[in-house]
Amino acid sequence: MAERQIAFREAIAEAIKEEMTRDEKTFAMGEDMAVIGGAFGATKGLLEEFGEERVMDTPISETAIVGFALGAAIAGMRPIVEIMRCDWMTICMDEIVNQTAKMRYFTGGRPQIAVVIRTATEGGIGLGAQHSQSFEAWFTHVPGLKVVMPSTPYDAKGLLKAAIRDHNPVIFMEPQILYGASGPVPAEDYVVPLGKADVKREGKDITIVAWGGITPRVMNAAQTLADEGIDAEVIDPRTLRPLDIETIVASVKKTSKAVIAHEANKTSGFGAEVAAQIQELAFDYLDAPIQRVGAPDVLVPINRNLERIVLPGPERVIEAVKAIL
Repeated sequence: MAERQIAFREAIAEAIKEEMTRDEKTFAMGEDMAVIGGAFGATKGLLEEFGEERVMDTPISETAIVGFALGAAIAGMRPIVEIMRCDWMTICMDEIVNQTAKMRYFTGGRPQIAVVIRTATEGGIGLGAQHSQSFEAWFTHVPGLKVVMPSTPYDAKGLLKAAIRDHNPVIFMEPQILYGASGPVPAEDYVVPLGKADVKREGKDITIVAWGGITPRVMNAAQTLADEGIDAEVIDPRTLRPLDIETIVASVKKTSKAVIAHEANKTSGFGAEVAAQIQELAFDYLDAPIQRVGAPDVLVPINRNLERIVLPGPERVIEAVKAIL
């Protein structure tokens, strides 16, 4: 029997539905999340399934959404909130960084702060500079937050279920270009543990570390390289905080070379942290400088042709690989 194939957005909706069914303390809220089913259709059908007391449309106030979620978590609930785009998480940074991330520490570990903040991230669909940013590095810098960024429907569902069950605040970043992408997702219950990387492709010549929307492009690049006799290993961390650096380092020790690819701007992107940790833990195994692939330090254009130039694709990954081989 062929594996069941569903879209990324459907995997997100399934994860929320299953976890809300499993635990009545779990509820969902956000702008246009209920009646419309989310800006990208990732919460479609939840209102009809659970009713307006557990699936709520909110005012257009990111500050109020996260503040309400924190209060609900302190009271013992398990909120799943949606900030429509990560660009607008700038509006509620105080609630996320100064309050939600620190509340368990302030209270000696009690109560649990089981808040999941879902948000669409990255570009690729022609929405311009205020709707196409990648802020994962911002949140990985904050103690108290876990940061997750899946690249496949399978990972999206399993990681979201793990995030909802976690007792700490989780920033769950969903690459908007992947919402329509389909892939195999089991119908039965499963969880992908937070903090565990996945080797998307095994290889022996070079390690490529990638996460989020660029990962399918990296896989395409790896296939092109394979056709030329270059065997690349592709690792998707899936969770950026906590980072499974052990899996990454084990791969680099095997291949002796590393390329790190992400869609965010190269300067101060999370790839710099990964590169630093590889250098600290596997310096003696490196045969060449670590290469980073990221967007140049410019705004993301709304013109689709210009956007394709700015956001890194397979060609730039292949160029980085060949530069150190």
